[in-house]
Amino acid sequence: MSRDCLEMYFKGRFPVNQFLGRAYLCQGQLHTPLSTDNLEAFEKFVQLFMKAIDFAIHDQRYYFLIYNASVLYWKLVKPYLKPGFRYCLIPSLSHIVKVLNQTEEQDHEWRAELMINLLECFLDASKLEEAKEFSSAAAVFIKENVPDKYSQIFALMVMLVNAWVKSSLSKKLGTKIVTYTQGVVEAQLELIKNLELTLRRAVRLGDPAVIQVVCTTQWNLCLPLLQHNLHQCVRKPLISVADVLEEIDSVLVLLRCQVHMEVSRIEEDGDRIEAAVEHLQKAIHLNSSGQYQEHLRLAFNRLRVCSMLCKSPERLEDRAVMMIELVKRGKQKDNARQKRYLLINAGLALAPDSFQIVLDSENEAKVPSGESSSQISYLCAKAQHHIKSVKKVDEHLKHLRNGNDRERIRLWADLAKVARKQEVWDVCRAACRFCLWYDDTLFRKVKKKATTAVMDDSQGDSLPVESLLSTKSFSFERDLLRILAEIRFINAEATVHLLRSQGIELNDHAVPPEDANQCHPGYVSYLSESDLEWKTYSLWIDRLSQYAMENFQRAAEIGEELNEAWIVHNAVVYTLNYNRHLISSGRQREITEYLHTLLGAIKTVGAEILSMLCNALARGLILCWIPNPKLSEMIKKDKADKSRRASVKKHEKSLFFILGVQICEFALNVITGIAPNETVPIAAQQQVIATWVKAKQLNQEQIGHKLGPEEENNDEAQNPMTRILVGLEMYSCNGLGLMDFTVPSLPQLVKLALECSWSDSLVELQTLARFTYFAYVSHDYETVMTCSKRILQSDENFFLRQEMLSITACIQGKSIMENLPGRKHLHVAASKAFVQSARYAGEAGNYSLVMFAARHFWNACLRLLRSPRYRKQLKEPTEIILESIIKAESKNKQVRISVCL
Repeated sequence: MSRDCLEMYFKGRFPVNQFLGRAYLCQGQLHTPLSTDNLEAFEKFVQLFMKAIDFAIHDQRYYFLIYNASVLYWKLVKPYLKPGFRYCLIPSLSHIVKVLNQTEEQDHEWRAELMINLLECFLDASKLEEAKEFSSAAAVFIKENVPDKYSQIFALMVMLVNAWVKSSLSKKLGTKIVTYTQGVVEAQLELIKNLELTLRRAVRLGDPAVIQVVCTTQWNLCLPLLQHNLHQCVRKPLISVADVLEEIDSVLVLLRCQVHMEVSRIEEDGDRIEAAVEHLQKAIHLNSSGQYQEHLRLAFNRLRVCSMLCKSPERLEDRAVMMIELVKRGKQKDNARQKRYLLINAGLALAPDSFQIVLDSENEAKVPSGESSSQISYLCAKAQHHIKSVKKVDEHLKHLRNGNDRERIRLWADLAKVARKQEVWDVCRAACRFCLWYDDTLFRKVKKKATTAVMDDSQGDSLPVESLLSTKSFSFERDLLRILAEIRFINAEATVHLLRSQGIELNDHAVPPEDANQCHPGYVSYLSESDLEWKTYSLWIDRLSQYAMENFQRAAEIGEELNEAWIVHNAVVYTLNYNRHLISSGRQREITEYLHTLLGAIKTVGAEILSMLCNALARGLILCWIPNPKLSEMIKKDKADKSRRASVKKHEKSLFFILGVQICEFALNVITGIAPNETVPIAAQQQVIATWVKAKQLNQEQIGHKLGPEEENNDEAQNPMTRILVGLEMYSCNGLGLMDFTVPSLPQLVKLALECSWSDSLVELQTLARFTYFAYVSHDYETVMTCSKRILQSDENFFLRQEMLSITACIQGKSIMENLPGRKHLHVAASKAFVQSARYAGEAGNYSLVMFAARHFWNACLRLLRSPRYRKQLKEPTEIILESIIKAESKNKQVRISVCL
């Protein structure tokens, strides 16, 4: 009937009013997606809903249709809200969010909900660039309008950082991670391109010394781009470097060897096997010192096997290489069962006697059936079968004495990584166990033995542990340890996947299943603690969680041993992400031991990352307790909620606040105690300081006159920048309905800020801009003018500066207007400030700020328009205002206001 009615409606001469939009919505509902199987119906559904929204956007009277459509849309797309299908929602949901923002929909909570879900869609689809761009604007909106949802988007932003870091890893050369934005990559490639021309001129010049300098510079420029997703961009320049150095028979043999190694890897990834072999042979010839001998031998053997994929190698290791390479080089659409078969056979080639047994540890068909048919008995049998089967790893490897441990570590690691990529989880977990056996028995024991030898031998004849992990030159052992750290991460993730297949999150405990025969009203499932079968299963689940956490912890230890901060950083991010459910529910105590180990590792490898971790942890503890004024008002009116609020005990809140204070103070004390050659940027310190001040306020603790965390046990003066930032955050926290700080004199703080030698000019400008605002609020005209003049005299040139200058100039103009009324020449001075504000905002592309300045400019000029002399003077400023409006609108940038006017 609906279809018939709609068909009659659209066949007739329908009026273009709200009922047209309603008709599109009704028509769309006829194509409601009941599952993810019929993508065509879903696309039709989306198309009709978008028609309704696009119709309504052109008339403010029909904005209600947009809101209704968004609610109805969200209700009906539930089948697509699962991993692997959220990408389908991105175009339509993006449009809905954009239109709701455009119409300035007042239901901020609904807009925030859709924004959070859109960010989840971006992350699910691995659209990291889009997620990064969208999350910054969404976080600003949610923080200002729906602060109680900020913790949700904060958690997603942590996940985004984690995904971003993982996508940017480079474990072959170098020891640090640099994440390059598209703009930085393009700039780097432009430099490399220009240097190619320079190299050609150097070759024509014929001076070997000049050629070698240019080649070395080109190699250093290419190094940051040797990541897997970027290195094809530098293939041609590196081949040129290799060829030129070969032509002049350069004495830089180590550099030439490294270049050929990287070119070989690039050629291999491009399936140019013959070229890869040729470059690897040249690298082997140039490796006179033997520094890369083991690495080159294994790489050459792998390429040799790849070049004869049609033949069956004799060595079992070579067979494993062949099958792994067949899966790696296969296409996405290839048969999944065939890929699984090849991966299993690769494992069987490496461990013929035990890989299948370990693999079958998760095969439910292999679980022995006992006399009892209860579900608890089955779970117990499954746990016992798994525990017994995985022990075969030790039995196999204890008897393995063929001396090729290093090669096998790489092969097991390759098998685990390829299986992980193909999502063949059981093979991945089995391969990880075989690979990590070497870490437990080889590297840990060697390190322990070397350490003991150093302690026992005062003559220094024994091999010190540092030689194993030397950072001065390439070390095959260091490379293997990096691989093992990566496998630790993969193994932990795969174990979490196994836990989730049992319906359990990491570090949660098993919940007894309900008895199907006892499902009647009032029945409660109950198992005695002495039930041995249930105890066996629940202990197995707990052990899997412990196993996953130990893998994260061991990866951090490896990063600490290698002094590579990025490994430790990854361990922290993984641990926090996978335990997010514990942290959000206040169960951090259950993982305190692991967090303590991570903090120790981070303290060893870098104070900056330590400060970031501490700030994230402290903010996570206190964010949920920061009161929302609007929500508090609603709760006061709703008497029914009083009992619920009473359940949150005061001392429980206080515990979170105290812990937040202590964590921040720990970070700040570490920062002040680090070596002079290792400095933490003041921008990172500023974040910790802001969290510390807020935690002190929530805990109702005043801050002493020295303005710092060390004042109680240290009589020395605080760092001037620290004191300034603490005072600034105290002003920011006052007037919010919480305890107000006894703040220092604003003019004194400003004087200190003006005299201070800032290590970061951007932080300096932000600080002065915020002081300008607080001075304006307190009607301190002199301080407003002092700060604003200093800011506007700055010659730094970067994007965010334009917005700060716009805000500062606008505050300056408002201060002139409010403090010295009735004098026309001051109206002229104020109007100039507003023009300056609009011009800066136009440069920044901030339409909102331009219009704000334009409105104040017009109000300042009203009294001047009566005079022909003043009217003539206003012609040029008015033109500047109009040009700034056009410029800002054309740039179409998102609003990014750092100070609320």
